[in-house]
Amino acid sequence: MKFTQTERYILSAGVLTALCSFGALAADHEAPLNKDQVEGRVEETKSKVKEVIDDKGLEVEGNVQKNLGKAQKGYGDIKQDIKEGK
Repeated sequence: MKFTQTERYILSAGVLTALCSFGALAADHEAPLNKDQVEGRVEETKSKVKEVIDDKGLEVEGNVQKNLGKAQKGYGDIKQDIKEGK
C-alpha cells in the first residue's frame, strides 16, 4: 500500500500523539498502566491510522477496532481502580 506525503505526515502525527499521550496518562496514575490499559490505547491508535487512509474497508475496520480498544482500555481502567481501592 502506498501513501501520499500528506498521509505519511498524518500517520506520523498520530503515532507521535499516541506515544506522548501514553506518557501523560502514565503520569496521571499512581501505579503503572496495566496491560489492558496499554493494549486498549494501542488499538485505538491503530484504528486512527486506518480511519485516515482513503479506503472504505479500512475505515470501517478502524472504527470497529477503535471501539474494541475503548472497551479494553475501560476494562483496564476498572481493574486499576479496583486494585487501587477506588
